[in-house]
Amino acid sequence: MKLDDATRYQLLKLIAEHPGHTQRELAAAMGVSVGKTNFCIKALIGKGLVKVENFRRNRDKGAYAYLLTPRALKAGPIVTFRFLQRKMAEYDVLKAEIAALRMEVGEDRSSAGELGIHAIDA
Repeated sequence: MKLDDATRYQLLKLIAEHPGHTQRELAAAMGVSVGKTNFCIKALIGKGLVKVENFRRNRDKGAYAYLLTPRALKAGPIVTFRFLQRKMAEYDVLKAEIAALRMEVGEDRSSAGELGIHAIDA
């Protein structure tokens, strides 16, 4: 399993906003398994982007805080830029697919309306 830019971006953003979240809470927020979240956090720790601190005064000795390192803060704009580039490329592909489908159906909105098909503007 590889840590892709989208997952890295999403996880770093969540950790920045909610450093006290458990892996289970982070997984739920991302819509992925706890196992994938654990793998991704370990990868970020290995890259020096995240560090883990234990809440010593907390009654739950298993409570951890995930914190972004200065290296992560410096890399943040780069990760965000790569994520944005990928999303823009996905948008361009979808826009081209929509245009091709419109040509395929003849772009006749009146007959499409009779069929119960509603046009989507890109």
